[in-house]
Amino acid sequence: MSFSIEGKTAIVTGAANGVGLAIGRHFIEQGANVMFADMDEAALQREIGVEIEADSGPARIFAGDLRKKLTIKNLLSATVDAFEQIDILVNAARQIVLTDPLNPDDDSVSMLLEQNMLAGLRLSQAAARRMVKLAEGQDKPQVGAIINLSSIAARRTHPDLLAYSVSTAAADQMTRSLAVALAPHRIRVNSVAFGSVMSASLKGALKEHDEYREDILCHTPLNRIASASEVCDAVQYLACEASGFVTGQIITVDGGRTLIDPVGCAAH
Repeated sequence: MSFSIEGKTAIVTGAANGVGLAIGRHFIEQGANVMFADMDEAALQREIGVEIEADSGPARIFAGDLRKKLTIKNLLSATVDAFEQIDILVNAARQIVLTDPLNPDDDSVSMLLEQNMLAGLRLSQAAARRMVKLAEGQDKPQVGAIINLSSIAARRTHPDLLAYSVSTAAADQMTRSLAVALAPHRIRVNSVAFGSVMSASLKGALKEHDEYREDILCHTPLNRIASASEVCDAVQYLACEASGFVTGQIITVDGGRTLIDPVGCAAH
C-alpha cells in the first residue's frame, strides 16, 4: 500500500508557523499541492512567499479569519481555482492560553472552543461537501481525508490548561463524530494528538523557563522532545492510501508521556 501523497491537494490551516507550517512544507516535499492558510498574512508572506510562483507551482497562501463562514467559502474556492481539487484537509490552527479556573469572568474556554474546535468543524463540514461534489462521477476508494491536530492535554488534568484541554477534548470527539458521518461518502477523519514538540512556541517557553525541559524529559519515557517532522510523518500516514481503513482514530505522538504523566505536569 502506498504512503505517497504525490499529486494530492491539501489545505493546511495554522500554516504560518509552528507545526502547521512544518506540515505544509513536508507535504510540498512529498509532491503535494498545498494551500497554506492562516490569519497572519505577513507571516505567510514571510515564510511561504518566496516559494510561490505566479499561477504555477505547488504552493499558495490564503489569509483570513476561518472563524467566519465567508472566509471558509473563499478558502475552498481559492484552492479549487488554483489546483482543481481538494483531497486533504489538515486542521492545524490551534491556540493555547492559560485559564484561571476559579475566575467566572475568564472567557478562555469559550474563546478556545471557537478557535480550536468550532472553526475546524465548520471548515471540515464545508470541505467535505466540496470534496464530495468534486468526486461526483469518479470511482475512487477515497474521496478525501481530514486530519485534526489535537493534544495529549485532552486526556490530562491541569487547571491552568482548562480551556485548552476542554477544546482539544471537544476536537477529539468532533473527529470521531465526523468519521462516522462522513464514512458513507468515503471521507476519513482522524486526529494526531501530540505531546511536546520542538516548535517555535516551545522554544520560546524553554528560553524563558529552562526548568520546563527537565520537567518534560523526566515525564517522557523516550526522554526527549519530538521534532516537528515526527508529527508530519503521522499526518502523512493518515492522509495517504496506507491508512485507507483507519478512521475516527486519535493517533498519539507523545513519546509515551500519557502512559505515566501525573496530574499537575503541564502538557507543554
